Amino acid sequence: MSGVRHANALLLLTTLTWLGLRAVRGVAHGVIGFHSVDVEDNLHARRIHTQTRMLARTAMFTIVLAGLALMLMTFPAARQFGTSLLASGGVVGLVVGIAARPVFSNLIAGLQIALAQPIRLDDVLIVEGEWGRVEEITGTYVVLKIWDERRLIIPLQWFIENPFQNWTRSSAGIIGTVFLWVDYRMPIEPLRAEAQRICETSPDWDGRLCKLQVTEAGEGAIQLRLLVTSENSGRNWDLRCSAREALVNFLQREYPQHLPLIRAELADTRGEDRLAGGKNVQPDPTSRDTGG
Repeated sequence: MSGVRHANALLLLTTLTWLGLRAVRGVAHGVIGFHSVDVEDNLHARRIHTQTRMLARTAMFTIVLAGLALMLMTFPAARQFGTSLLASGGVVGLVVGIAARPVFSNLIAGLQIALAQPIRLDDVLIVEGEWGRVEEITGTYVVLKIWDERRLIIPLQWFIENPFQNWTRSSAGIIGTVFLWVDYRMPIEPLRAEAQRICETSPDWDGRLCKLQVTEAGEGAIQLRLLVTSENSGRNWDLRCSAREALVNFLQREYPQHLPLIRAELADTRGEDRLAGGKNVQPDPTSRDTGG
């Protein structure tokens, strides 16, 4: 009878653990389904998705851990082992703590990311010089999809301990730059008007900013900087490339003489070559030209 009661207790604990996992997963799917990310401004939806997924994974991990602990405690040998561990204390507890440190550090980092949200799903990040979007956030790592289809796997704890760039922290809008070098004789106003025309005709410009400025005056040319804005980083990259190409074509077509030039001044020193040691050398009238 004791064996039957023990089996029933294990079955009950397993069922409760399974029901707990199903309940947490169902609530998470319901919350995620209620907030669709297939909209123009999905910042709030991405925030909800990130929080829900991270908190659900943490809750499921806790339920599984509690269920396993309760099931192990139904075995007398396991209870004696736990009592001996508590009695021996120190060394064994320290070893177990060190071994479990990566698991618990990632668990705590996941809770911090879920609550503080330094990153969210579909955020654009710059990590270790790599540009990419957050494709997945698991209980232990983050998958960053690089622009060239590679995947960068980063532990959760890394985002708590290291600085990184988040281009979509509060909004996806971004300012991009285009640099050009032109000759000092190039008139700026026609180029500024052409830059404005390029922005206004581009579908990637959001209408916020299109400004051409002289940012540097070097020895041989001046540097121009065009500031352009777009609703997200992908469109801004396309706008920068098309604006740079259009401005170069405009310079080649309308002002080819004002492209960057390298100037050199050559002095005429032929008159000075007739002087030797500062004295004017006169030919000898008695000498004969025998060279034919």
